[in-house]
Amino acid sequence: MKKLLVVALAAMMLFSLAISVQAEPTGAVMLYSSLKESQLAAVKEAFQAKYPGIVMDYYQAGTGKIKTKIATEQQAGQVAADILWVGDSSDYLTFKEQGILEAYVSPEAETIAPVFKDPDNLYVGARLVVMGLAYNTNKVTPEEAPTKWTDLLDERFRDMIIMTDPTESGTTAYLVGALVNNEKYGWDFFEKLAAMGTELDSGSAGTHNNVAAGGYKVCIAVDYITQTLENQGSPIKFVYPAEDTIAISSPIALVKGRANEENGKLLYDFILSQEGQKVLAANECTPIRDDATVEGALIASEIAKVALTPDEAKLAAEKLDTLDKFDSLFK
Repeated sequence: MKKLLVVALAAMMLFSLAISVQAEPTGAVMLYSSLKESQLAAVKEAFQAKYPGIVMDYYQAGTGKIKTKIATEQQAGQVAADILWVGDSSDYLTFKEQGILEAYVSPEAETIAPVFKDPDNLYVGARLVVMGLAYNTNKVTPEEAPTKWTDLLDERFRDMIIMTDPTESGTTAYLVGALVNNEKYGWDFFEKLAAMGTELDSGSAGTHNNVAAGGYKVCIAVDYITQTLENQGSPIKFVYPAEDTIAISSPIALVKGRANEENGKLLYDFILSQEGQKVLAANECTPIRDDATVEGALIASEIAKVALTPDEAKLAAEKLDTLDKFDSLFK
């Protein structure tokens, strides 16, 4: 009897082991993203450590190139990505209209402010790109530093302002659209900004490095890029505008009909989890959750309180016209 009991227990243990082995996720998952290569590599390393049976791959490019790739693959009949993750949340309205996204309610999304979530659950913010102002601390004192957008129009900054070209940057395009569609700013603000001799740089890194190097006094800036340079010892400081901060939630979304259905959900959940958000926080990203923080930065709920909330559908519909008008003013 004792022998039969031992055999039965052993069989049950083997069965349980077999079930757990079978339950271990395997396969692949594909992400298309405009995040930096180093950030995506960090996410990949942490995700594969959590799910060693899954091979995560990603295609990294600017938002424009990713949209072109998606359009090409759509025509061929299948988008190869399982998840999309680009910087401008208004682009997801276009994806939504195209019908390429799948609704999903992640258990990790409960911690995220409603303002950063699609009401139809087709996408949710996965990090914050906060746009404000930055200044060179060797050329501008804290008392002279701009604290609101219109401070850039002060004569002390004439010919010493730089910003990233919105035709090259989805996040800057969002900022331009948001301010243009706000009655406090409109095109009048950008006409005056152009008249101040504002220069353009093709990339966000170049914009910030130009200010850090002293070539310009101030710039329209991204929080994490500025803070990274400051932490490295560069004389540059980020300022959250006292009002109308531009906070872009950089959403993630599942692709409808994706090749790796369940693995796509696992990666989606991981990115939104506290564990995933801490990986982002350690790699120059502003987390979308309050329980993952970056030293010296506002937490997500505080940013939500001061953020400008434009009509993103209007921004998406008018984007090309907005960029054309911007070009006519600055180029």
